[in-house]
Amino acid sequence: MSFDLAQNSKVAVAVGSEFGLTSLPDKLFGTDGIRGKVGELLTPELALGVGMAAGKVWNQGQSGSRTVIIGQDSRNSSDMLAMAIASGLTAMGLEVWNIGLCPTPCVSYLTRTMGAVGGIMISASHNPPEDNGIKFFGADGTKLDSQRAIAIEKLLKDHNLRGDGHKYGKNIHHHGLTQNYQKFLSQSLPENIDFQGMRIVLDLAWGAAVEIAPQVFQELGAEVITLHHQANGDRINVNCGSTHLESMKQAIKECDAHMGFAFDGDADRVMAVDCQGNKICGDYILYLWGQYLQERGQLPNNLLVGTVMANLGFELAWQKLGGKLLRTPVGDQHVQATMWETGAMLGGEQSGHILCHHHHYSGDGIQTALHLASLTRQRGVSLAELVSQSFKPYPQMLKNVRVEDREKRLHWQECEPVTRAIAQAELAMGNQGRILVRASGTEPLIRVMVEAQNNNLVNHWTDNLVAVVEQHLA
Repeated sequence: MSFDLAQNSKVAVAVGSEFGLTSLPDKLFGTDGIRGKVGELLTPELALGVGMAAGKVWNQGQSGSRTVIIGQDSRNSSDMLAMAIASGLTAMGLEVWNIGLCPTPCVSYLTRTMGAVGGIMISASHNPPEDNGIKFFGADGTKLDSQRAIAIEKLLKDHNLRGDGHKYGKNIHHHGLTQNYQKFLSQSLPENIDFQGMRIVLDLAWGAAVEIAPQVFQELGAEVITLHHQANGDRINVNCGSTHLESMKQAIKECDAHMGFAFDGDADRVMAVDCQGNKICGDYILYLWGQYLQERGQLPNNLLVGTVMANLGFELAWQKLGGKLLRTPVGDQHVQATMWETGAMLGGEQSGHILCHHHHYSGDGIQTALHLASLTRQRGVSLAELVSQSFKPYPQMLKNVRVEDREKRLHWQECEPVTRAIAQAELAMGNQGRILVRASGTEPLIRVMVEAQNNNLVNHWTDNLVAVVEQHLA
């Protein structure tokens, strides 16, 4: 499909250099849409321009729909960005259905099932409150394809955005549509499953899951203990949620709970903790869910899709079950693309971003948590027992080095001292370990990961590489 980027229409609203869009980065879209600090990269001017650019691109698509679904997390800036984007979309003649506070997979699901031309989620996922982001979905509920993302970027940089002047769209609040998504979550589970007698802790991270997640678990009969359970834009993800499990571990112990689930700010990922306080990351979830599907003949070619971060112990254990693990670069869009290419039905990331094509085309933390809880009920054993019977991970350490200089961060491979240190470490470890150094696609960080058969090797080479990165890039 091609896009006529030079097409002009009647003047109504113009977004260009006079609106402060002259200093856009070379690459606006990262691994998960547009993300950055509010007031710096993410401004109302940019959001208005993004809405108009996306509207123009969607207008030139082949879908007959004129509807765009917009949802948001609890950040203080989310209202501002959602309204600015909606203004841009309606200036291009599109109709916006604003569904308000909801998880990212809710936007994906409603976009796919309500016949929308596209969807937009305002969220920076697990990032701190001062950040925000704009995530795009195509009409099929999957992340916006790269061709359209490039088209949106080009329109913004060309300052070639003008509304029709006569065909304005509407901005309609449809908050009740989130109930459709909530019903879908329950209906995706095995028939007649219930969670009666299960005590479950949910860490809602002051974010997008605060309304839906407790309701769906309670409707299934679980006794639910909630943490960080109100929408709070000042505190979203702060020392809580999927990246900070300490408070959930404590609550599980104090409440004698069977398990707990911690979501990130937009609930597209989840981390689990068992009754013994052990963290259950995405590798374990893929193994356990994959084994369940494999036993039922619902896993084509016994194939799972993971990323380069997936633990080697997980991969070796899956191979012993007759399975195969394909690795992709970090980012759910890479996992998704490989799943489409290979026909794989289950894939995801160690961070708890899981995709199951039997049910959904978006990573969904709440759905993943429901299915993991369901699996323990069907097996008749605790989550801790399931994990103990699965695999032993290789020691792995991930450290982040903050690198504010974007060019240094994105082109770290050109730093000869860093590449030399990596080569030295790989030679020293041989086949007893592996190293992964990469620039984060969502934060100003260089991530250094070392995995080996013993902790001494992991600690030594992680410290060595972090010191080199800090010296030459930070």
